[in-house]
Amino acid sequence: MRKGVLRPGHVQIRVMNMQQALRHYVELVGLIQTHQDSQGRVYLKGWTETDRFSVILAEAEVPGMDFTGFKVRDEQTLVALTQDLQAFGCQVEQIPAGELDFCGRRVRFLCPTGHWIELYADKQYTGRWGVGEINPEAWPRGLRGMRAHAFDHCQLHGSELALNRELFVDVLGFHVTEQVLDGNGESVADWLSLSIKAHDVAFVGDGNVGAFHHAAFYLDTWESLLRAGDLLSMTDTSLDVGPTRHGITHGQSMYFFDPSGNRNEVFAGGDVHYPDQKPVIWQEKDIGKAIFYHSRVLNERFLTVMT
Repeated sequence: MRKGVLRPGHVQIRVMNMQQALRHYVELVGLIQTHQDSQGRVYLKGWTETDRFSVILAEAEVPGMDFTGFKVRDEQTLVALTQDLQAFGCQVEQIPAGELDFCGRRVRFLCPTGHWIELYADKQYTGRWGVGEINPEAWPRGLRGMRAHAFDHCQLHGSELALNRELFVDVLGFHVTEQVLDGNGESVADWLSLSIKAHDVAFVGDGNVGAFHHAAFYLDTWESLLRAGDLLSMTDTSLDVGPTRHGITHGQSMYFFDPSGNRNEVFAGGDVHYPDQKPVIWQEKDIGKAIFYHSRVLNERFLTVMT
């Protein structure tokens, strides 16, 4: 049963030097700066996104993710889901409208993996950047860097994966698209979607409670991903892995780090998965091929470096 959660809406990332972060996320990744608030937080979006922002950069002493949020259908949905979250036993906080500029009130909860997740119903609608809402052009002139289309998903690491999956599926209405199962048939990683996307969020149960593995930004083609790889080399940006293909989701992927050490991904393609389909299963013993389909090997950074 669908619960009225629509899609990923935003992520707040902590950065240690705002000017360096802006060069990375605007000049290299190609997000568009739309605002800076009275707290100094900078608001960004991809050009295909229709709301005012999807990424918030907050200057801090340590990197990482403060929270990620999902948009819900309307205020009535937000009220009902708040009650459901409380009944499930989540710690819930009410964030007033305007705490993030251009955004309505938010309901923030601590999920079993140790991450703060938000739900909200209202955010300023601005339309796609640079193409217009009537007879839109194919793409806007003036895009920079990798020309990222949108914030796509986060991968988050923690514990209590079974309870977390119950929360996201039974309370919030996600469906499981893919899983990695250990030798006992227990899931050690879940990919979850709200639509027919390959995933809208991923959780890995490795015990690193509250850890932020990466935020991903969508590109449209394999060729765009290769061009992004060229830009990483041209700017001497720290590369983690890729360009390559995932086994899980079959998406094309590349991982790299922002100047504060937060991992980014650019992602293209990916399977279509309808809610009535069974999850695709991968075995933990084949995790190398599941994550990096070409090399079939996980590097140490990918398993251990998180913020």
